[in-house]
Amino acid sequence: MKESDSFSSKYPLNGPSRLTIPEWSVADRPREKYMEFGSRYVSDAELVAILLRNGSRDESAVELAKRVLAQNGNSINQLSDMSIDELTKIKGIGKVKAITLHAAFELGRRRRSENVVQANRIEGPEAIVSLMQSKIAEIQHEEFWVIYVNQSAVILKVEAIGSGGLTETSVDVRLIMKSAVSVNATGLFLCHNHPSGNVRPSEADIILTQQIRNASDMLHIKVLDHIIIHKDSFYSFYAEGLL
Repeated sequence: MKESDSFSSKYPLNGPSRLTIPEWSVADRPREKYMEFGSRYVSDAELVAILLRNGSRDESAVELAKRVLAQNGNSINQLSDMSIDELTKIKGIGKVKAITLHAAFELGRRRRSENVVQANRIEGPEAIVSLMQSKIAEIQHEEFWVIYVNQSAVILKVEAIGSGGLTETSVDVRLIMKSAVSVNATGLFLCHNHPSGNVRPSEADIILTQQIRNASDMLHIKVLDHIIIHKDSFYSFYAEGLL
């Protein structure tokens, strides 16, 4: 029997050979593809693979990225919501890869916040979410913030007023009024987070909002909205007719 006809040559004991990413066509390599054609021609999985840098013995970085995305419903938003601890529980994702992914998503959040700061103007609930997301959207306790604006909705001051536990926070309405007067604000945007993930207001939230509104009315300052956020979800008192 010729050597080429042997059992081992027809059925390699180590299984079919796999091409590593450096052996792929240049057009199929994520980094090279990004450089050659630009970001618009790179898939979500390929972008994640670039961050992961490498895969494992069993799968390439792109295959790992596809699996990670598939476990999150192929949603970048859902993946970005994962904590470092949650990421490290995925097979093939160690601390370095988890931190790299988490840091990339955090940069995105901070960029959105910086865009609002540079615009220096609140034009809707989404602007408040973008401004506050990197500050309080993912922390595990409640914090209450106030954005003070003038008649043109230009930001005069952004201030943390209260910090509390998992389900509530203590807010001194007098401190809000003092700050509003000191910067000559004519309007207020209120914002706090719900670590539970349920962004609907509690009875205490509604009562507090009314207390702030009553105090503001006496000083001819308008409470323009109250936003409750958790990660990418939010609730607007104004949009829901509560203001």
